[in-house]
Amino acid sequence: MTAQLAEPALAWRADPYADALRAGQGPLYLRRSDGWLLPLDVERWCAEPDEADEGVLARCTGPVLDIGCGPGRLVATLAARGHRALGVDVTPEAVARTTRAGGSALCRSVFDPLPGEGRWGTVLLIDGNIGIGGDPAALLHRAAQLAAPDGSLLVEVTTADVDERVEVHVDDGRGGHGAPFWWARLGARALCGEAADAGWTRSETWQAAGRGFVSLRR
Repeated sequence: MTAQLAEPALAWRADPYADALRAGQGPLYLRRSDGWLLPLDVERWCAEPDEADEGVLARCTGPVLDIGCGPGRLVATLAARGHRALGVDVTPEAVARTTRAGGSALCRSVFDPLPGEGRWGTVLLIDGNIGIGGDPAALLHRAAQLAAPDGSLLVEVTTADVDERVEVHVDDGRGGHGAPFWWARLGARALCGEAADAGWTRSETWQAAGRGFVSLRR
């Protein structure tokens, strides 16, 4: 893992994020240097899967790898429904919550060596995790290495037509914040452009409960 990719991993271990996961609630934001804030929906992440999540779960086939699994609602639900599922997250508290919920998770970066490389039936990048590392192209290429030859990649995108790379830090709105790191935000059109270069083809685009998703295939 390069130093550039290591920085966001360290930032997500910052106390405001770990504290919010431990409490199961925010407020929590990604703050840009100009003061722009992106709210992070910690309460939803720590709850049971909602209507939009169910649409993702219904499209999972074969063994499932959840990149940036957070507190593990998707991994735990998949496991309870009989799927082989593994979460990956750089935050120890996220891995601990996933395990307590009945899921399996590893505390490491997606760019580290992972079990089952090239054999995952479905790879997930949900809750904005296409932003990991601030380099969607690198992340999409890595997902292609992880997925099976006939595997799929399910990505949550912004509902707006956005394509941006920004330097942010985790902020709890009360003065606590972590180190700066790079993050990306993509809408469906921008994602599909990046995905094609990584060998992915769009198979479906949908929205549910105000959230947007794209299904990609090899």
